[in-house]
Amino acid sequence: MKALIFAAGLGTRLKPLTETMPKALVPAGEKPLLEHVILRLKNSGVTDVIVNIHHFGDQIIEFIKANDSFGINIEFSDESDLLRDTGGGIKKTARFFNDGAPFLVHNVDIISDVDLNKMYKSHLNSKALVSLFVSNRKTNRYLLFDTNNRLRGWFNNQTEEIRPGEVMLRVSNYQQLAFNGIHIISPEIFPLMADWGEKFSIIDFYLSIVSTENIQAFTQPDAFIIDVGKMDSLEKVRELITNKITR
Repeated sequence: MKALIFAAGLGTRLKPLTETMPKALVPAGEKPLLEHVILRLKNSGVTDVIVNIHHFGDQIIEFIKANDSFGINIEFSDESDLLRDTGGGIKKTARFFNDGAPFLVHNVDIISDVDLNKMYKSHLNSKALVSLFVSNRKTNRYLLFDTNNRLRGWFNNQTEEIRPGEVMLRVSNYQQLAFNGIHIISPEIFPLMADWGEKFSIIDFYLSIVSTENIQAFTQPDAFIIDVGKMDSLEKVRELITNKITR
């Protein structure tokens, strides 16, 4: 299995730590976030990883090299010229995923014990273009799934915005689930991105194809998940990580 780790973000919500280091190298317990994610992927059978880099990208490269790539093949997608957002970041790595097999995409600031192998098998069985790890956690923005767990839209419960805008969705008819920053994607997605330029949101892209493509929800109710995007969540994960993740 191959994987992309999103590590190019500016980490503005983790300032002042990210004024001198990339978010990927912010410590969570005894290891930086990036190491936690790499080891989770490796333990799930991932053999090849590409890491996108932008903010203090040289520090990430040095860290990987200093650790002998953690015994797997790790390459880099350099976005130092342009931070491409999530969709553009995936599109730029197309040449890495040239074996015809679905691949995994994982945010560097997501710490979880979700069963990635189970998610991968579910993706294969569903014959979906994309599978998204989602849950019932509280948020302001939800993905909307039908009774067949297929993505149909997006809803912001603060602004009441519903997307796709051209489709009249009755929100109460759908499952409202929060996305947790982990995808399984089939490589057939790349031709569909041809006209999307270099920089775009992957969620915007998904919403543009929901009427024609099968994008599935994957849930694991007992999974431990923390989005380490802010200082308070970083402190929380530091407290819990020894018992929950390294057991």
